[in-house]
Amino acid sequence: MRVTNQHRLQHAEQHASPYCDVRPDPEDVALLVIHGISLPPGEYGGDLITRLFTDHLPDDLPPRLQELRDLKVSSHLLISRTGEIQQFVPFHLRAWHAGESVWRGRPGCNDFAVGIELEGCDDEAYTDDQYKALLAASRALMIKYPRLGLDTVVGHSEIAPGRKTDPGGAFDWGRFLRGLGKPE
Repeated sequence: MRVTNQHRLQHAEQHASPYCDVRPDPEDVALLVIHGISLPPGEYGGDLITRLFTDHLPDDLPPRLQELRDLKVSSHLLISRTGEIQQFVPFHLRAWHAGESVWRGRPGCNDFAVGIELEGCDDEAYTDDQYKALLAASRALMIKYPRLGLDTVVGHSEIAPGRKTDPGGAFDWGRFLRGLGKPE
């Protein structure tokens, strides 16, 4: 797996999100943010996440999901429970995934971060297929964007503490970081 010269992940299913714009510095890709999402919460396998990120929500959303209509969010990648990868925003553009956020004193993480959503919940284990796909995508990103490395990978909860909890306690950071080559 590799990142192409068009800033797209090879073999990822491509979808265009309107919820992106130009980074202040397109070369400033310096942070990898891991997220967790499921729609409806705790349910997997549907197309609501894709529809949310592409501004194509159905007219018949249940009342408990109506607040999604006002969201303008996207991520660079979404990894399903089966390990399939969808890309919504090319990596040199700013996806709207982190919201109000700060990393190492630097605000506005969307300006310099790549966002990867894992289909899941904070308290339910992510799948082997997801870890395999996440590792492959992360390695490809680290090759293409040399400012990314083992010390520049965080959870959404780390850059938006008190506001976000994902990817949650069920995400195995040790497994992921060991897979990227971080020694014990």
